[in-house]
Amino acid sequence: MSFFNKFFSKEKKEDLDKGLEKTKQSFFGKLTKAVAGKTTVDDEVLDELEAILISSDVGLETTIKIIERIEARVARDKYLGTAELNEILRDEIVQLLAENNTTDIDDFSLPSNQKPCIIMVVGVNGVGKTTTIGKLAHQYKQQGKRVVMGAGDTFRAAAVDQLKIWSERVGCDFYSKGMNTDPAAVAYETVQFAMDNNCDVAIIDTAGRLHTKINLMKELGKIKRSISKSLDGAPHEVLLVLDATTGQNAIEQARHFTDATEVSALALTKLDGTAKGGVAIGISDQFKVPIKYIGVGEAIDKLQVFNKRAFVDSLFQQ
Repeated sequence: MSFFNKFFSKEKKEDLDKGLEKTKQSFFGKLTKAVAGKTTVDDEVLDELEAILISSDVGLETTIKIIERIEARVARDKYLGTAELNEILRDEIVQLLAENNTTDIDDFSLPSNQKPCIIMVVGVNGVGKTTTIGKLAHQYKQQGKRVVMGAGDTFRAAAVDQLKIWSERVGCDFYSKGMNTDPAAVAYETVQFAMDNNCDVAIIDTAGRLHTKINLMKELGKIKRSISKSLDGAPHEVLLVLDATTGQNAIEQARHFTDATEVSALALTKLDGTAKGGVAIGISDQFKVPIKYIGVGEAIDKLQVFNKRAFVDSLFQQ
């Protein structure tokens, strides 16, 4: 039995393998060419590996860190060859993820001592924020939890309607004050609704774009303060949703949001549609914020908890 089976069903592992297929094919195709005809991990192989990691959107800073670790391993064990390179690389990436607060959670659990649990969801438009909220709500509903969605993105045309459709699809409560209303007020009242109606969790959407980044970040700060006024200690999680297909742009988005909103968890969407899955490694390393969820398909049940060992295993599976 493989080490991840205690966390993953066969179906989930197959979804993960399929979701990372494009990244794996791109990465391994390049790695195979880099070591072809070579037996030792020399400077030329390391240079090739560095280029491969950067082209896989791992990011320059994280790539350098990985290369330095492998150089240290090679120097320590003089007999390491290209045959062991995959295993060394796999091991170093798992260790890197472990050091960066990415834990292995095995289900969509909520804090046992917090009801309602308030989750504030942030991210730019188009990353799959509304879809992620819907899929997350679905997972909680499957557990018998009472869920309310708060329509705090009151600026984007149809955002409220899209979230309402998701609430109906999932079968959960929905709170809205309509378009062009104060999103901080929506957030405040959503929390009040959750408390008054014995909800287990409230998931609050937010706007992904205002006229300037400064305005967006100010608005998110206002919403967060409003939630705290409604319930002391809330939000209990600020979940940043990022689109894996944007590669390094996702890292830039993470930089802006983590500076402004005290992000506590990440959701990485659309992994199944990109060869840039390596961005997960770079984001985890650079921001020290745990990746909590990954999207590996369009269906409602294709949101997974992120397990670093299963992720790396799928990435390196031949």
